[in-house]
Amino acid sequence: MPDEDTANDAFFGTRRREEDDDELGFLPRGFVERTSGVGLVLPSWAPQTAILAHASVGCFVTHCGWNSSLESILNGVPMVAWPLYAEQKMNAAMLEVRAGVAIRVHADADGFFTKEEIAGVIRRVMDEEEGACMRRRVGEFRDKAKHALTKGGSSALALAHVAGTWRSSCT
Repeated sequence: MPDEDTANDAFFGTRRREEDDDELGFLPRGFVERTSGVGLVLPSWAPQTAILAHASVGCFVTHCGWNSSLESILNGVPMVAWPLYAEQKMNAAMLEVRAGVAIRVHADADGFFTKEEIAGVIRRVMDEEEGACMRRRVGEFRDKAKHALTKGGSSALALAHVAGTWRSSCT
């Protein structure tokens, strides 16, 4: 298994390609083979918006970056919030407490995320009444967001206003 610095380099994409041609080298040896029947590991970016738009997606385990959060809401998909750093923790708190469209994964006393905790949160979103409420709520947000993006919607009008202001200041 790679040491912590090497794993971080692979995770954050700071390792130069010529140094290591194995895109999945940060994973434990044999991981891809052992999990091939139950999951899919992609060596690069996935088509996230297309995946979130698929009818079979019941929840989204996300780091709570703002783009990912908005893509999930625009597709009516409730979230399992697992923030990594920076504003993601604030986004996760807002999505859970204020918006009611996410449940946050919590670390144990040692700062680790256990498989029981992760599975429990996913179960709450997928199988329990709490998750049904989240699906209704995120569906309402989806509908409001779609309306805001229409020709007469608030986002379209606000963008037109900004463009008009810029246009008038340039003449």
